[in-house]
Amino acid sequence: MTKIRRVYVSLSADNLHHGHINVITKASSLGNLTVGLLTEKAILLKKKLPLLNYNQRKKIIISIKGVKKVVPQNEWDDTVNIQKLKPDIVVHGDDWKYGIEKDLRAKVIKCLKKYGGKLIEIPHAKNAKSFNIHNKDITDNNLVYSFTPDMRRASLKKLLNIKNFLIFMEAHSPLSALIIEKTSIIKNKKEKYFDGFWSSSLTDSTLFGRPDTESLDMSLRLNNIDKIFDVTSKPLIMDIDTGGKFEHLKMKINSIEKIGISAVIMEDKTGLKKNSLFEDTSDQKQESADKFAKKIKYIKENQITNDFMLIARIESFILNKGINDALLRAKKYTKAGVDGIMIHSKQKNPKEIINFAKNFRKFNKIIPLICVPSTYNQIKEDSLKKVGFNIVIYANQLLRSSYYAMLNIATDILKNSRAKESEKKMTSIKKIINLIPGA
Repeated sequence: MTKIRRVYVSLSADNLHHGHINVITKASSLGNLTVGLLTEKAILLKKKLPLLNYNQRKKIIISIKGVKKVVPQNEWDDTVNIQKLKPDIVVHGDDWKYGIEKDLRAKVIKCLKKYGGKLIEIPHAKNAKSFNIHNKDITDNNLVYSFTPDMRRASLKKLLNIKNFLIFMEAHSPLSALIIEKTSIIKNKKEKYFDGFWSSSLTDSTLFGRPDTESLDMSLRLNNIDKIFDVTSKPLIMDIDTGGKFEHLKMKINSIEKIGISAVIMEDKTGLKKNSLFEDTSDQKQESADKFAKKIKYIKENQITNDFMLIARIESFILNKGINDALLRAKKYTKAGVDGIMIHSKQKNPKEIINFAKNFRKFNKIIPLICVPSTYNQIKEDSLKKVGFNIVIYANQLLRSSYYAMLNIATDILKNSRAKESEKKMTSIKKIINLIPGA
């Protein structure tokens, strides 16, 4: 009696195309097919968050003719499941001979060799392309794909649960957001990219030529964010300064939630808002910890979705009150139900925020910690992650760099009485047009 061979295929299967079906069809013809379906955690080791969750993708795969079993693959590395299951045959598309999966292929071959397993590679199907809402090809025949507000709002919590350390970049316009959405690099054989957007009151005010004193109408800011959401998919955290009047909080937060914003950061200062990075902060006042905790509790009781997050920004270091005040406030705000703590500092040395993080993690190891390394910009992300931070926000770098570039070009044109000399400093209009969905 002929032994029925065991066959293994690993897939992420966020969206199936004919190339995937070719692999599954061939694999199932060779024996009993088990599909190792990559979990979100496994996918995020190399790529971006999939559009569909594991259970949704599993339902699709198990319904395909020839698939006998679907098992979770919790690592990007296929060999972990291969060692457990010891399939007679592993089937894979031959496109992994190149790119970020080249080393994985070599590892699989070595693993199979140890017990006599066999690798069969299927030629990569022509015009087969996995669509990912985050990747460079966000359009298909001029159709723009986008998340619903509910999906986008929920994505921050989902990312935090899976990835644990996120990188957010300031977006002040749809164009800047598109750059953030589509920019990625390969670093240490993994794709590195920004996880989401930061909407700053400073950069929004500056963009509209207004002072950063909560003078910009909230409807203007939300309208700008709504335009960003029209062409992107990633989560957004919004800076809401002090939150404004207590009586307006419920209406303001509900408006923010409804358009799909994942979280807000509210600072524990009171009175006329002034930028925290000013050298002289003698006229800036911090709200009492009890009053601010009351605001937190009120917001949490009146938000309309469970996915929405409220992050408290502690200004104790800004106002020279020291670490004991900062930690006391962090404990009170956490007890009031806040979803995250942002510790702010204007020191060039990151020592005080590191000290805060280490002490905070002694009594709370769960709640997300957020930092904004604008002044202490020498610290690396790995160092922030090591001491317990979960989100790093680059709060104003794109706006600042655009000002520098525009001023430079404007001065050159005045100097040369023409634009020819400036062309080498500018991006081609074709490249910019190619960034725009549907263009």
